[in-house]
Amino acid sequence: MTKLFVGNLPYKATEADLQAFFEEAGVHVDSVNILRDRFSGEARGFGFVEINDDAAAVQAVQACNGRALMGRALVVNEARPPERRERSQGGGGGGRQRDFGGSKNRW
Repeated sequence: MTKLFVGNLPYKATEADLQAFFEEAGVHVDSVNILRDRFSGEARGFGFVEINDDAAAVQAVQACNGRALMGRALVVNEARPPERRERSQGGGGGGRQRDFGGSKNRW
């Protein structure tokens, strides 16, 4: 199973539109996922398709990369895992520290 990244999607495109786009190019798609903003529900302009056959995935990239859907030229390539970012060290903390403990004679 190969996962392909599809970028520059029209914001009004649906999963059905994207599936039909690939099938018009002669590629059977097993699943389609357009990412949406979790708060507004609007499309974020990119998504992923999964293709069961590796040779068909290569064909899909060649046939669909740069081809227009609803007036926008799509970017289609093999999906890569997100780059792992190091967690930043430090930060946070702070604030004023107060000691409400018993009497402390400083003299």
